[in-house]
Amino acid sequence: MCSLKRRLTKNLFISLFFIFLTSTITAQEKQNNFKFGGCVRFNIFAKSWVDKGTQPEFTWDVWRLNVDGTQGGIDFSFEYRFYPTFDTHFIHHGYLGYEFNENLYMKLGVMQVPFGITKFASHSWWFQGQYYVGLEDDYDIGIKFDYSGIDNLDLSFAYFRQAEPEGPSASGVTYGNAGPGRYSYDITPGVGKVGTETVDAHIRELNQFNVRGAYHISDNVEVGLSGQVGGIYNSELDKAEISTALCAHLVGNWGKGWNFKGSYINYNYKAKADDGTKLDIIQMGAFGTPYDVAAKADIYSAGIAKSFDVDLGPIKSIQAYVDYSYIDKVKKEYADMHHLIPGVLISAGPVYTYIDYAIGKNQPWLTSSFGKGLGVGDEDADWNKRFNINIGYYF
Repeated sequence: MCSLKRRLTKNLFISLFFIFLTSTITAQEKQNNFKFGGCVRFNIFAKSWVDKGTQPEFTWDVWRLNVDGTQGGIDFSFEYRFYPTFDTHFIHHGYLGYEFNENLYMKLGVMQVPFGITKFASHSWWFQGQYYVGLEDDYDIGIKFDYSGIDNLDLSFAYFRQAEPEGPSASGVTYGNAGPGRYSYDITPGVGKVGTETVDAHIRELNQFNVRGAYHISDNVEVGLSGQVGGIYNSELDKAEISTALCAHLVGNWGKGWNFKGSYINYNYKAKADDGTKLDIIQMGAFGTPYDVAAKADIYSAGIAKSFDVDLGPIKSIQAYVDYSYIDKVKKEYADMHHLIPGVLISAGPVYTYIDYAIGKNQPWLTSSFGKGLGVGDEDADWNKRFNINIGYYF
């Protein structure tokens, strides 16, 4: 009870702080050209692997606050998120931006890593499989330069010192003195695996470099290549191993409202345990809880969508889609992951509703054994299903 009171008091204090902050920003909006916004989202879902008597369930997914603006030629963008269901909260992004000229723009702070299809490689609320290993919509701390001075070619160069700041972990538990309370998946210190044996591994991401190029064959077709090289530092060994990730992607639009997104990714999170042994499995964490991830894999993903303009009261657009991804783990003893998401996105003014029928095998969130699917996995794993409705109001 005392713990609950402390948590409620803390959340009340944080809420009052942001109310004060946003009221101040609103008062200065005209003078400084700043804008305040945010969203509230809810989930209604039913899982195939739990007691049917408890289904469906209703949860408060997230509420967030945004501040964006510019002053003195310097842009600013900030977003903070609260996830009541996971008992955590954290920064999503926060950076300063500066336009040197019409072809060169810089960001400094917490921002999206330029890798693969941006902003998202997916159409659904669930993202694609690469999100769950830190390679879609990932955010880190560093500096990035976007250059568009070559015809039809967009280039990004970035250096990230480390992963984004962490919020509290689930139930206040920490892992290796670091809580994985964050939006995007990053390596978490604590333990890893050699084969199937658990070992200590006080590791974290450090000094990462990214290069991304996207060439526009036409207004409707984009092809791209991305490269990522970074250190995975072990504090016990005082030494970093060099990890890599490569991506080739294609985005296409055609006809009336058709869209395709496809990519191939190879990654090698090369890391060592505290005793110097090469790790076969690392841990990654987000939303307050870590799980196992195979250190090396190939990822294949593809998604197709069709958008329809409608006039159904406030509903003006409906997008139907199917997203699929497959994670092929290099170590043959580990079972691979499948992730299939058919669904629709309904847009009605400020309300966006995702209706998804998520199907997964060794998918870390579609299982009764949370977090095991991306590690050793289970060759006999069931194809689990989750019917999910996510309703969000944006302001």
